[in-house]
Amino acid sequence: MSALTFRRLLVWGVSMALGFAIAAVFVTAILPWMGPHNGHAISIPVYGYQYFFWTAFPIGLIFVTWLDYFMDTRILPD
Repeated sequence: MSALTFRRLLVWGVSMALGFAIAAVFVTAILPWMGPHNGHAISIPVYGYQYFFWTAFPIGLIFVTWLDYFMDTRILPD
């Protein structure tokens, strides 16, 4: 495995982990204060797994964009 392939896998892994972690914090801690739950915590199963995925995946793609730039992995075309 080349160094570039390893860096690309590292970018995808770290980005998706950060995206899912931030989405989990958002869904369980921040979203209840914005919605009709009036501060009562909701869980990811109550929120819905598919909704959680479609919340977390785009956040992970934001991290892919920035880590691609800083680690020079050339995932995105110049």
